[in-house]
Amino acid sequence: MSKSIFNSPRALYKAFALGEAITWALLIGGLTIRAIFSGAPGPLITIIGAIHGAMFLGYAVSAALVGVNNRWGFGRTVLAIALAIIPFATVPFEISAERKGALAGAWRTSKSDDSRDDNWFDSLFRWFIARPLLLALVMLVVIFAIFQTLLFIGPPGGWPQD
Repeated sequence: MSKSIFNSPRALYKAFALGEAITWALLIGGLTIRAIFSGAPGPLITIIGAIHGAMFLGYAVSAALVGVNNRWGFGRTVLAIALAIIPFATVPFEISAERKGALAGAWRTSKSDDSRDDNWFDSLFRWFIARPLLLALVMLVVIFAIFQTLLFIGPPGGWPQD
């Protein structure tokens, strides 16, 4: 089996946590350059911002998937997603989760003796996890739809005001 970010929850989460931090660095660096050189390079910031936005959404989806798979609980999963708003905060969270064993284990593709596996959501989750290409396609469609909606709405400063 080839190495892939889909091979384990740990690999998927670590890849997106690092990607989120890298795109934060690119965005902050670009904004700094634009501030120093009075507006240049505007289109580059737009591109970097779009890449960062897509990575943010990908990170949020991967954190939710890993949170459900590894049974993090609602609070830890929401915290993992919310920390993406703070530059570079996904990396310390990932390090902490790794140390606590919260990223350990394989994808839950079959039912276990755990009573939580009896509900419909876990059954649907396992069904999708057992089909990683279909899951990736569905997640890409979801991320694309959210991304397009956010582009349509525009930045918070551009929202209509009553």
